[in-house]
Amino acid sequence: MATISTKAIVLSAIKYSDTSLIVKCFTEQEGLKTYMVRGVLKAKKGGIKAAYFQPLNQLQIVANHNTKNHLHSIKEVQILNPYKSIYQDIVKQSVVLFLSEVLSYSIQEEEKNTQLYNYLETAFIWLDTHDKIANFHLLFLLNFTRYLGFYPDVSEATKNGFNLLDGSFTNFTSEKNVISGNDFYQFKKLLGINFDGIENTSFGKNERQLVLQIIIRYFELHLDGFRKPKSLQVLETVFS
Repeated sequence: MATISTKAIVLSAIKYSDTSLIVKCFTEQEGLKTYMVRGVLKAKKGGIKAAYFQPLNQLQIVANHNTKNHLHSIKEVQILNPYKSIYQDIVKQSVVLFLSEVLSYSIQEEEKNTQLYNYLETAFIWLDTHDKIANFHLLFLLNFTRYLGFYPDVSEATKNGFNLLDGSFTNFTSEKNVISGNDFYQFKKLLGINFDGIENTSFGKNERQLVLQIIIRYFELHLDGFRKPKSLQVLETVFS
């Protein structure tokens, strides 16, 4: 058993029995970890609160990491970078629920990945502090693929299509898993921009849904066991 202090981002919290939560976090020091937080749903003063474990909350935790078993325990928690707008804004809440679900399906490795941690931390602070966020989730997901190892190879970006399976541009636009035409044009708008550039990228409602479907397909082709998030419909409703 090792006691460790680390930053952590909450990916999911599932009720276990009447009083406890099973919380999945991506930690800065040790990658993906699952914690049993006992008694947190019982009313008591002080101590660890269930509200700490809302999706994508950024925490500083002191935890016991058990070498023999996959369930660990949290001794101390405090909120880092508390969000000002995310939990007040229905649109941002929907984005956060959706992204936490995607992250839960995508991040599998129990190993340190500081670059990915920093990306997530920076991205969610950006989401909290900006107003024009309608396309945020599109760019977030595409840039997330850098850390998962399948960001599009942009070396031949002048070609007419993009092969979702290979992650590369192609002129063979009739092949399976190749997008071309308007699909390709809309998808390509996201390449090579950062979050501040997203405000100048225009997508209509239909285009946004189209691009999101393409990106989800891209994830499905590259990640074993990736499932279409349940919160996708909620997100589409919010942006329609």
